[in-house]
Amino acid sequence: MQLQEDNTVSRRRFLLGAWGVALLALFGQAGSALFGFMKPRVEEGGFGSEVVAGRVEEFQPGTISHVRKGRFYISTLEDGGMLALWHRCTHLGCTVPWREDEGRFHCPCHNSIFTTTGEVVSGPAPRPLDLFPIKIEDGVVIVDTSAPIIRAEFDPSQKTYA
Repeated sequence: MQLQEDNTVSRRRFLLGAWGVALLALFGQAGSALFGFMKPRVEEGGFGSEVVAGRVEEFQPGTISHVRKGRFYISTLEDGGMLALWHRCTHLGCTVPWREDEGRFHCPCHNSIFTTTGEVVSGPAPRPLDLFPIKIEDGVVIVDTSAPIIRAEFDPSQKTYA
């Protein structure tokens, strides 16, 4: 005589399985949210990517233009050379505004002062403002904000010409 196996699931086994599935779903969702939070959000054309600053004709020699979307200044020097200066102070990272009345960049946090080429004139800043690489394609100035250039001093080879 053979005994038939009982294929029913006990209440305890069912509840343990349900708890296991619920915990697995909870940790999966939490892990997914954490991954989404930690993953850098770089929007195309914004800071951290290539930013279109404008057309070459928009940048007249001897002018400073702030490109807010890219967090940098285009400093067009008298000889037509261009520098993309990160508007972040090299001392503690404050945003450095261009002061038209002084003709210099003047950090409001600790009083560092920079020239149009980003060189330190005074203050606690240890080095010049960082640069971003510039390329010019079909008369359009494109700045790569994903690759800041940390420098010890200004060198004329850092300028980009149209």
